[in-house]
Amino acid sequence: MEFPDYDKLTGYDKLDFYKLKKQLSFNFAENKAINDLQIKPDAFIPILFSLKFGGDWSFKTSELEAMAVKEKITRYNDDEGEGYTLEKVTLFVNPILISTEGKVLRLEKCGGKNERELVERPFRVKLDAEDIILAELNPKLMEISLERINGPLCFEGSAAYGVSHEMEHLAGCEHTGKFIWEFNYNLKL
Repeated sequence: MEFPDYDKLTGYDKLDFYKLKKQLSFNFAENKAINDLQIKPDAFIPILFSLKFGGDWSFKTSELEAMAVKEKITRYNDDEGEGYTLEKVTLFVNPILISTEGKVLRLEKCGGKNERELVERPFRVKLDAEDIILAELNPKLMEISLERINGPLCFEGSAAYGVSHEMEHLAGCEHTGKFIWEFNYNLKL
């Protein structure tokens, strides 16, 4: 029996081989971007994780702190009945929190925790950093654009919560709150 997608010479499934080639090309492009931006590779880890795995990320070494905060913007055309969601990921290298405003109660789950917790986060934050890189992931164009931008920057809502959460990680502390099982059900029949 012949398997058309199996390469007898290499022992690889041809589809896996082409996927691997694309992944390696993507990794080379990432490395080129890091070099062209003249940024330490470790500082770029949070933005890579945010692009590849989604969400907000932070990373800390003895020499630097870095965090990436993601915002989603959906562009939709009512006439055509289609659209796309642009992802803006902002990388802060050695971020400095300037101010916070407001208080919002929200449920969060982080990493190794098994359950979400009720925590309090600021509604608005203002921060700056030694270096700020903005990545825009456009699924319509299948493109990731990168540019260095100047701060300070302000965020509100979900992005502000992300900033607050990741700054806690960088500070080595973690917000704790009430668990979901501490809530009461209120049936309205």
